[in-house]
Amino acid sequence: MSELEQLTEAIRKGDRKQAGQLTETLLDAETDLEQVLGAMVTAMDDIGAKFQRNEIFVPEMLIAARAMSEAMNLLEPRLIAAGIKPKYTAVIGTVQGDLHDIGKNLVAMMWKGAGFKVVDLGTNVTPAKFVEAAREHTPHVIGLSALLTTTMPAMKSIITALREAGLNGSKVVIGGAPITQSYADEIGADAYASDAGSAVDVVRQLVAA
Repeated sequence: MSELEQLTEAIRKGDRKQAGQLTETLLDAETDLEQVLGAMVTAMDDIGAKFQRNEIFVPEMLIAARAMSEAMNLLEPRLIAAGIKPKYTAVIGTVQGDLHDIGKNLVAMMWKGAGFKVVDLGTNVTPAKFVEAAREHTPHVIGLSALLTTTMPAMKSIITALREAGLNGSKVVIGGAPITQSYADEIGADAYASDAGSAVDVVRQLVAA
């Protein structure tokens, strides 16, 4: 098994220490940076697919995502220095009034693992802050997360604020425990993701379109 394949396997297993060590070894050997990134993306694609098939669950997904983050923290400075930039940018945040972040963090890590530049605004994010971030980063995708039914209306407020600001170039994806496809349709979101695994497929389809 090559060291690139070993890196993929270490991330799949959620072995942070090994993922970091292998990344350092590959970087020291001046391995092609995009190949190193590709090994990470392959691992997170596999993890997302397993999650969608109910072969693994949120804890395993989080462990793998943290291993990927460990490796990415080492790779990212090299990518920046080499002028290799992610093709797509995503902004994500938990909506105003909601402080839950596990689901949002997991989606952010999965998007990063899929090769997106991710700007994480955190929790309790106001419509104005989403508008400001959309203007600053010109994202291809904006992700809105909510866990509480009482904060769901904030999603509509954010979409309205983005549209009123003329920021129609960013596709809005919503998700969270109480969210449904019908609610996404009702408030004018561009897409709905039922979980972190499908969130990667959803944004890839949006940017491809």
